[in-house]
Order: sequence, then C-alpha cells, then structure tokens
Amino acid sequence: MSTLPKPEWIRAKAPTGEVYEEVKSLVESARLHTVCQSANCPNIGECWREKTATFMILGSTCTRNCRFCAVNTGVPGCVDEEEPARVAEAVAYLGLRYAVITSVTRDDQPDGGAHIFAETIARIHQLQPDCKVEVLIPDFKGDSAALKTVLDAKPFVLNHNLETVERCYQTIRPQAIYRRSLDLLKKSKQIAPDILTKSGIMVGVGETWHELLTAMGDLRLSGCDLLTIGQYLSPSSKHHPVERYYTPEEFDQLRDEAIKLGFTHAECGPLVRSSYHADKAG
Repeated sequence: MSTLPKPEWIRAKAPTGEVYEEVKSLVESARLHTVCQSANCPNIGECWREKTATFMILGSTCTRNCRFCAVNTGVPGCVDEEEPARVAEAVAYLGLRYAVITSVTRDDQPDGGAHIFAETIARIHQLQPDCKVEVLIPDFKGDSAALKTVLDAKPFVLNHNLETVERCYQTIRPQAIYRRSLDLLKKSKQIAPDILTKSGIMVGVGETWHELLTAMGDLRLSGCDLLTIGQYLSPSSKHHPVERYYTPEEFDQLRDEAIKLGFTHAECGPLVRSSYHADKAG
C-alpha cells in the first residue's frame, strides 16, 4: 500500500527548551521510561515543557506485538521492584498535581505487573498527596484479581485503551480481545464505582465511521466515562500503514457524538493521545 502524504494539520513542534531538557535529564538519571519517548508521542515537547509526563513502568520491552505500536517487543527482563519509588520521587520533584502511569504488557508475570502499578500509586500518594494518579493499564488477560489490586490502590482514573474497532483487532492487535477490553472497563465500575474509567481509540487504520460509532457505544455500555480519539500515525514502514487521515472537522463531529452518547469528557483531535490533557479530562 502506498504511503499517504501527511496533511497540513498533522504537525507537532520539535521538542526544545530548558524545561524539556530538565525533564529529559531527570528521566534518564532516574533510569525511568516514558511512553512519551518509547511510543514517539508527537506531543512530547508540549507536555514536557509543562512538566508533565506519562511514566511507563515494568520496563521498556512488551510481550505483545501490536502492529500499531512503536514500543519494543521481545522477552522482558526482571521486574524492578524499586521502580515505583523512583517514579514517585520524580513526580514529587516535578511537583505534579496529575500523573499518568502506564506500562508495557507483561504477560510473563502472574499478575501482569498489577502489584507494581499498585505500589507506584501508593508511593506517589505518600510523597505527593495532592497529586491525582491516572493509570493506563493493559488487559491483564482478563484477570479480575489483578484489576482489583490496582483499583484498591485508589487511582483517580482507570484507563484502558480499546484502540480500534472489533473487526480490526485481528490485524492491529492480534493478541488482544475486543470484548475482554470492554469487560475490563465494566468490571472496574463493578469493583470501584467511584473511580472514573477512560479509554482511547485511534482512527485511520481501516475502520468505517459506523464501526467507530459502534465502538464508542460499546464503551459507554461498559460504563466508560472519559474518551480520547486521535489520528493513528504509523511508526515505521514495518507497522500498519495509515489508511486515512481524518480532518479536524471530523474530530469535532466525533467529540459531539461522544457527548451525545453520554461521555462526561471527550478529547478528540489529530494529535490527541491517551494522556494528552489528561488533567483537564479528570
């Protein structure tokens, strides 16, 4: 398939500036990983200048091989039990009032790494009590006990991305299951009704408009409160190609449809990613 030229609205400023360099130095010196770097996020410059970052725990190697993702795949190393403390120290140093914690998928771990999520939340609450914590978790292979471990640590938002429509799962994320992701969000509401749930969808991988609206409806039926929708950008020629670029006007339409469906907040735009303006959504 030929490569589609990027439209003029797909533009992000190159990351520069004193604050950006400060955050970059902190991340490197503390031996931390951020999804901002690992997933080639186009908003890294804007977010780091504002001293916000999405910390990626449980290493930088994923056990799954999704065709849209820039994160390295393979056999991960041992889980670093000291990582939660370092993340919390970084959050405290930056004085964050809203922190997002995500991870690679660790299917090699009995609990999928849930205890590291829980410990990271607890450590942040200890060092930075006023900081709200959003967690963007993997599906834990549908393990309700692992999900409960995370929820018991009292995150402000429980985020799990649906990523795409049901028909595209086999092509885009073959090791995941559409209904399992929906069930995780539903279980979260059953276990902890007061914790906000959130999900994200990327567009431009081959879905139809009707399928997209169906996926949004499925998320609402699962009790999802918050939604992000952004344009898929292929990380390399080895990844799934972009099949269509949505216009800013279409993203506005999607935001309107999300509000009609009952989402309390919908962040929709070409460069929107899961944690983009997360503090405003919460």
